[in-house]
Amino acid sequence: MTKKIEDWLDDVPEEDNEEDEEIIWVSKSEIKRDAEALKDLGAEMVDLGKNSLDKLPLDEDLRAAIDLAQKIKKEGRRRQLQLIGKMLRSRDIDPIQTALDKLKNRHNQQVSLFHKLEVLRDRLVEEGDDVIPTVLDLYPEADRQQLRALVRNAQKEKAANKPPKAYRQIFQYLRELAEARN
Repeated sequence: MTKKIEDWLDDVPEEDNEEDEEIIWVSKSEIKRDAEALKDLGAEMVDLGKNSLDKLPLDEDLRAAIDLAQKIKKEGRRRQLQLIGKMLRSRDIDPIQTALDKLKNRHNQQVSLFHKLEVLRDRLVEEGDDVIPTVLDLYPEADRQQLRALVRNAQKEKAANKPPKAYRQIFQYLRELAEARN
């Protein structure tokens, strides 16, 4: 009645042995890393504002969980983030990640534009009328007289150690020009 292991292996069809070879084993550490990445994605979404969340393709349950997490503090928030991570495991996150990347890129482009405008404003205040043609090349619709008046006022404020009102107005004017162009 007792069979030897060799006899038993002979009775096993070859197809079963092939199926065993195709199994992909995932380590416990990799599963944990994936879960942590989803939790981080959830935390990133919780940190977004309402307008940004509206642009993400979220279902009602996930959106409700994110809205709740935005209201909760401390330990409850941590548990809610874990729940959001668990909810994300059962969903296709590629569309969500793509939309989130687009939001980040738009934000990065805006920050880059603001830095360029700040540099241009600083050059205008430091170098004065010599930089105005550069601004007019970038923004042909700019008003030369208004720009010269703002630059003069900013230089006077800087010399008199007054609050930089005209300095801020130059930036605002350049920003309006940039937004009108786009």
